[in-house]
Amino acid sequence: MSEEAKAYTDVLLPGARVALFTRDSETRDSFLSLQQDWRFARVELQTHEGDVDTAINAYESQPSPDLVIVQTETINEGFSGRLEVLGGACGDHTSAIVIGPVNDVNLYRKLVGMGVSDYLVRPVKAATMGNDIAASLIEKIGETGSRLIALIGAKGGVGTTSLAEALSWGLADHMQQKTFLLDAAGGWSTLNVGLNFEPTTTINEAVRAVTEQNEDSLTRMLFSPGERLTVLSSGGDVMLEDLVQPDGFEALLDRMMSKYPVVVVDLSGGSAALKRTTLVRAHEILLITTPTLPSIRATRTLIHEIKQLRGGHDDAIDVILNMVGLAPKSEVPKKQIEEGLERKAAASVPFDPGLFIRIESEARKLGEDKSGSDIVEKLLPLARKVLAGTGSESSSAMSEDKGDNKKGGGIGNLFSKLKARS
Repeated sequence: MSEEAKAYTDVLLPGARVALFTRDSETRDSFLSLQQDWRFARVELQTHEGDVDTAINAYESQPSPDLVIVQTETINEGFSGRLEVLGGACGDHTSAIVIGPVNDVNLYRKLVGMGVSDYLVRPVKAATMGNDIAASLIEKIGETGSRLIALIGAKGGVGTTSLAEALSWGLADHMQQKTFLLDAAGGWSTLNVGLNFEPTTTINEAVRAVTEQNEDSLTRMLFSPGERLTVLSSGGDVMLEDLVQPDGFEALLDRMMSKYPVVVVDLSGGSAALKRTTLVRAHEILLITTPTLPSIRATRTLIHEIKQLRGGHDDAIDVILNMVGLAPKSEVPKKQIEEGLERKAAASVPFDPGLFIRIESEARKLGEDKSGSDIVEKLLPLARKVLAGTGSESSSAMSEDKGDNKKGGGIGNLFSKLKARS
């Protein structure tokens, strides 16, 4: 594969469903090993014991995937005919790759001429299979970008970091999204307490690793408190020194967004420069406030400034009203808050200091507690809104919606060819 082709597939792949039909354990192992490939973070890989006839039977009664891979031990006219039948059983959105026993240029040309995306010869290495699947998905669906969600407090002490953790766990556990959480506070960060890790690096060191393209070093700076949640194990920064320059911080964001479908940034302790850099490019901004007069006034000002930063647009800003019930007699009435901010709060979180202190001190997930789970559920609609249409949603749900699984009229309509690659 040429360097140009490698660059073409070296991206985070769109949400998709890929099914392999084989009776060969080596092929199956190569296929399943792609679950460890960062590019496949939002690709659902399914394996089936069988061949082209098994695939036909499967998709005559259920929605077909974005890509079907069929392994065969016999390449003849009969197999070509069965591919035609498979084409009629699958939806128009489905592409195909065939794995066969012989290296035959004429056979390759014939299958590609029929519309098959690619023909691979057994045994197939994981790297080869991964690149071909990646190319097929990019050609069929296109590249869908990751999403950057920024949380910022109207003032200190409104609970921004706690909600950033809750949202990140919700994305990872409830929505099954591979999520990266970054705290812009440097040495002031308290993520290590809530997520139970020892700070081993600084944001400056992470930026240096990105700038020098030192992937091994950067990988060692990451901590995974859960299967789908990763954080930068920063916090070792000197508290009374300036953090990184905005361009370095943006380079770090770019690198993380090339590997994770969702990047959540807690801006509550970040410098003004880092806040501006992140807010300008965020796909969703969650502005955390409380129903007190000082917070609401600061929120109104902050909305205005963010709107100016973003060229007059404020549609990506959602207000979360936190600590509702902290001081009922002194809180600003809901109607007045809506009038003052010229918008309704996207979510309201009740005041429960015991819950948040307990969860943080015990390094537990907020969702493990019933009250905490209710709070996570309040935040998830905002995440679903920003992920809508990116290919990051549930693969199975996507496959049923895509093209209404309209049946193809033959292999020419079913299997799309790859873009010509050198």
